[in-house]
Amino acid sequence: MTNTQTNMAGLRPEHFDWSVTGAVATIRLTRPDRKNPLTFESYAELRDTFRALAYADDIDVVVFASNGGNFCSGGDVHDIIGPLVAMDMKQLLTFTRMTGDLVKAMLHCGKPIIAAVDGICVGAGAIIAMSADIRLATPQAKCGFLFTRVGLAGCDMGACAMLPRIIGQGRAAELLYTGRTMSAEEGASWGFWNTLHEADALEGAAMAMAQRLAAGPTFAHGITKTQLNQEWNMSLDQAIEAEAQAQAICMQTQDFERAYRAFVAKEKPIFKGD
Repeated sequence: MTNTQTNMAGLRPEHFDWSVTGAVATIRLTRPDRKNPLTFESYAELRDTFRALAYADDIDVVVFASNGGNFCSGGDVHDIIGPLVAMDMKQLLTFTRMTGDLVKAMLHCGKPIIAAVDGICVGAGAIIAMSADIRLATPQAKCGFLFTRVGLAGCDMGACAMLPRIIGQGRAAELLYTGRTMSAEEGASWGFWNTLHEADALEGAAMAMAQRLAAGPTFAHGITKTQLNQEWNMSLDQAIEAEAQAQAICMQTQDFERAYRAFVAKEKPIFKGD
């Protein structure tokens, strides 16, 4: 996979399922019998896929879906945890940087990501959900940042930076120190989940949201995602200036003109992402 790739609808990954409907790609992990754990290979392939999405012109939105009633059980105990115990520091740092690179790739892919979470969503699975732009869940969703329960720090893959911004410092601190499971009701009331849906309606709700975003001004959505991420590190003055420049760029798009002409004609604009 190269950085010049512009068409990804035909992607055939080895370590997860990938399907495309219109301009919406759906990813789901493929080991439902074990609640969809991650392996070294699936981590790397997901990282590379999200990196390539930054250059894809046929995918506008990504849905990261559940499979078999669960989202992801984190790193596979046998395929990842066991080998990590035998690694030296350099090898361990290579691994932890690689997992962090998956989060970076999700943040910088330029496409809105919707997580559709059912059942187990723990460890690195919780991080993937956290790294999505929009999170939908079922009442059965169980989300936990389990790192302290295996003797590790709660600061994994950006959790200490991102989770407090979503649910608040105190709530994030409790979850990251204890490793306990956050119930679906807690997650919804705290703002981690945007909405809750019954299991048979979850993916439909995620796809409806994805299709709504894909029908919008997708170039501008990419700008919005960039600003949502970059403005974490800006002063208010810097953010206002960055948004002035970003909006001036969007005002030069054909979609902006299409919206104006549709308004004048009292019609609904049809955006094309340019």
